[in-house]
Amino acid sequence: MGAGRQDRTMSARPDLTPALSGEELQRWYWLREELAGLARTLGVRASGSKQELTGRLVAALDGHVAPAPSAGRAARRPTPRPLTQPLSDATELPLGQRCSQELRGYLAARIGPGFRFDAHLRELIGSRAGLTLGEVVAHWHATRDSPLQEIGAQFELNRFLRAWHAAHPGRSHAEALDAWRAYRALPVDARASGASGAAGPEATVDG
Repeated sequence: MGAGRQDRTMSARPDLTPALSGEELQRWYWLREELAGLARTLGVRASGSKQELTGRLVAALDGHVAPAPSAGRAARRPTPRPLTQPLSDATELPLGQRCSQELRGYLAARIGPGFRFDAHLRELIGSRAGLTLGEVVAHWHATRDSPLQEIGAQFELNRFLRAWHAAHPGRSHAEALDAWRAYRALPVDARASGASGAAGPEATVDG
């Protein structure tokens, strides 16, 4: 570790400054706004996902070349054509169709008040041309008992809340957020090991 860099063994979250090493940066939870501020200080591009921004900062702090942008983000999503009105189960969705309010209204009317766009539908809608709304409705019913796919690493809060609620059925959202705040205050290595009473998704929160 270079001279002037902060000690990796610190147990309290350090200040977010250019004195950090890339390794220490990755040990702690940071808001994207905090990371963008450090990027501006270092003269690093602050756009892109939180995951990509973190990668550029780690490289800059350690004196390495920043990683290239992911191919997935470089590809432009096709602009869908307007849907033919009125909507029906026979309506075909174009490639690149978004989960719009227009679709939400139709699907909620067809499926009921419990409808929501979940990971199963978000993956399906817009994935191919010619998909009908009737097929979307059938897919929604067919996947009610299927586990959701893993959320991307950049969506840390969503992933944590889903795991916490699965481990604590019936507990409140406020309790889950308390657990999240305790969890994110710990370094990554303490979360993994359960050290210092790490409040991971399986941890309980005093009510």
